[in-house]
Amino acid sequence: MRQGPTELSTGAGAALARRLAGALILLLAAAASAAAAGDAVRGKRTFQRCYSCHSVDPAETAKLQGPSLYRIMGRPAAKVPGFEYSDAMRKKGAAGLVWDAATLDRYIADPEDVVPGTSMGAPPLRDEQERADLVAYLALSGPYKP
Repeated sequence: MRQGPTELSTGAGAALARRLAGALILLLAAAASAAAAGDAVRGKRTFQRCYSCHSVDPAETAKLQGPSLYRIMGRPAAKVPGFEYSDAMRKKGAAGLVWDAATLDRYIADPEDVVPGTSMGAPPLRDEQERADLVAYLALSGPYKP
């Protein structure tokens, strides 16, 4: 016998609907988690937007417009020896700003919001997945070691 809308709200139909709703919620949560995790391979491509000013190469000798991002995770802001940071970035560093995944994500999304007066001239990266991918790529060089 075919069930109509009223039969789905009671008994076996209601149980099936609850199971399907639960499965849908789990699938959506898994998709959101996967998106937030970031893909370092895609992040390497995204880093091409940063490459003209920054490097992740520990042996980089060129004087670039931006500081090295090698081992940025866990690094206090404005701590690359020999790099001339803006006053705004030095003040944030002195106030305790440390680069972790969440802070980098916020900074890449809107540098001026995190460090008002920053000299970073790149436009904000609004796409959440691209930011997660970029942060995953930056994390590949390992944690900061003073």
